[in-house]
Amino acid sequence: MLLCVDSLAATHSVAATLASLARSGDVIVLAGDMGAGKTAFAQGFGQALGITDAITSPTFTLVHSYPVPGRRLTLHHADLYRLDRTGDIDDLALHELAEFDGIVLIEWGDVAAGSVGDHLEVRLSADDLDDLDDVDDPADDAEFDDLGLDQHRTIELAASGPAWAGRWNRVTDALAGYRC
Repeated sequence: MLLCVDSLAATHSVAATLASLARSGDVIVLAGDMGAGKTAFAQGFGQALGITDAITSPTFTLVHSYPVPGRRLTLHHADLYRLDRTGDIDDLALHELAEFDGIVLIEWGDVAAGSVGDHLEVRLSADDLDDLDDVDDPADDAEFDDLGLDQHRTIELAASGPAWAGRWNRVTDALAGYRC
């Protein structure tokens, strides 16, 4: 399913819609180039679950965990950008985090998609990255907003395995307004 968004708020809205359909045990793989909006998506997802802590990319700590207020659920946000070996990925036990009342969002997760079992892949693409030579750190979506640059993104969703397949009709209905 291919979606088009034109603002940070729209990216957050798509993430919030998926958060409303997510449940304990889910793994969501976030893929895309540097600056495509993976962390912004994670922020919108977490906010929709009621998390009020600042959600930042765990590039150096590898995983941040956020208890979901009022629920027996934890959002685990992983970033695999710095990992070189698949053994390092296995050591994080991401699938196990999902099994124990967790939802796992994995930035740069496409490198681990084969080892995390059933998952939803969310592939983000920024349409205007080639025009951003003057931006110091294109990974920082806040910097995009501060500069007033376009937030045009495409978001491609794909379910792998039966976990999301059973909810796929609800996903497509809920996000129909964002279809390209």
